Formats: sequence, C-alpha cells, structure tokens
Amino acid sequence: MTHPTERRRVGVHLGTAGGVFKAAERAHEIGANTFQIFSSSPRMWRPSRLEPPTCSRMKELRALYDCAPLVIHASYLVNVCSQSGEVRANSIQALRGEVERALDLCAEYLVLHPGSWRGLTREEGLRLAADSIERAIDGLPWQGSSFTLLIENTAGAEFSLGGSFEQVAELIETLKPVLPVAACLDTCHTHVAGYDIVSTEGYEATMRQIGSLLGEQTVRVWHMNDAKAARGSHLDRHEHIGEGSIGIAPFRRLLNDPRFAHAAFIAETPVDEPTDDLRNVSVLRSLIAQPAPAPSAPGSPRPAAS
Repeated sequence: MTHPTERRRVGVHLGTAGGVFKAAERAHEIGANTFQIFSSSPRMWRPSRLEPPTCSRMKELRALYDCAPLVIHASYLVNVCSQSGEVRANSIQALRGEVERALDLCAEYLVLHPGSWRGLTREEGLRLAADSIERAIDGLPWQGSSFTLLIENTAGAEFSLGGSFEQVAELIETLKPVLPVAACLDTCHTHVAGYDIVSTEGYEATMRQIGSLLGEQTVRVWHMNDAKAARGSHLDRHEHIGEGSIGIAPFRRLLNDPRFAHAAFIAETPVDEPTDDLRNVSVLRSLIAQPAPAPSAPGSPRPAAS
C-alpha cells in the first residue's frame, strides 16, 4: 500500500544559489517531493536564459529524487493589467522570459499574480491581462509540453485582480482558448481576503465555493502559508505553519482533503533560521493522516500478548 505521505506532494519555495538545479538537491535533503523556485531574479525586468546543461541537470535530479511538480513563481514586477503602457510592455517581455525558462526546465507550472488595475475598471484590467498574457506566449513552443500557467489568488487589496475566487475563475475562463491554465490558491491570501478557512463550517463552505467556481481539479497548487495578519485584513504577511492567525487545524484539513489529493502543497514561509524550510516541510508532512492498520486475515497468527 502506498503511504499517504508518498501520495501527497509537499514542498517549499527554495533558493537557487549555485544554480537552479541546486533547489532539487535541497528539496531532497529536507524531505520535500515538490518545490517552487524563481527562475531568475524576481526584482529585475531583464529576462535571462538558462544554459542547457543547467536545465538537463535539473531534469536528471528531479527524476532521481521523484520530485514533481516543479513550480516556478513569476517575477513580482510583472503586472499584466497595468494602465501604464511601459509597465505592461515590460511585463509582457518579462513574462515571455518566464515561460521560456519554464519550458527550458520542463517545469509543470508557472504561477502568476494577475496584477493591479489601478486607474482602470476591473473589466478593463481583465481584458488587458488576458491580452498581455496572449502576447507574451505568442510563438512559444508550449504545445505538447506539460506546461500550465497558474493564476494565483491575491490578498484582496484594492485594485488587485484575483482578490476573489470569482475573479480568478473569470481570468482562467478568458484564457482557456489561449493556453493551458489553472489555479494556484494561497491559504494566507484566502484568509486575509476574508474567506473563512479556520472554523470547520467555514472551511467546508469555502471549499464548496472553490469547487463551484473553479472546480477542485483546477486547483493544481496550494501555497501553504500561515498569516501574520487577521482574516479580512488584506495584508499579505506570511507566517510559519501553525504560528499565525490561521493555526494548525486548517492545514491538517487541507492536506487530508480528498478533493485536493492531486494538488501540490508548497510553503512560502519565512526563513528566519537556516532550518526553517526543513521545519515547515516537516510540520506539513506530520499533518498527513496515517493509514489505518490493515485487518488481519482469518487464521493469521495474532501478536503475542505483552
């Protein structure tokens, strides 16, 4: 029987010092079987390419360690629905570079924050986001690959596209004719946007809403982050698992929720100490339910009494 901790894909966002493939080694060292990286500096516009040997080594290590999916997080600078033509042009170029590197690395997922539509209407922002993404991937050889773009929900700040499940679903539906697209949901963003995932009843109501608006199978990645701020605060401040305003119980529910057994669960928790990534991955793995012991077959010997 396959153990639940082997079925569930649990990991963390890792640094890439020494080469992006080093993240696969670090994931294996801390017991993660999936991970997320930045494929380039998240604070620079200039797109870069990865050397073929680097990409080949990443592929080899992921196969060796059975580490999948590989999730890449797009640069924080990308704002595909900006009212500024210059920012939008830079965002299109940067996003194109993100997709190119994802394809080079054979990454399954690229996570994108939709951006801010400040100065526009939400409808205009949605239209610009879809148009910008379509322009960014134009001519790239993503067909036949395992690549899927993931739209992430946001903390719900004013003018932020993706602050509700409805907005994430709307953008996904708009993009479906253009490229493979699905969702990444963040527990901290969900909580501070005002959704109840803490109480038992609220968790179930929120998951039903996700199922109704997005479909559970559309959620390919959960970002597993506790929150420093209160529910509904719209403040995106991540905390270590079980140490914030969400608490440990919702993470246990989510990791054992059969509706999301297909998803990868990846922490983006703070790194205050060198062992924090190991600690947060270990906490998440410890929350996965252990299998019930198999009943003894008729006539099989019973354990000796102690």
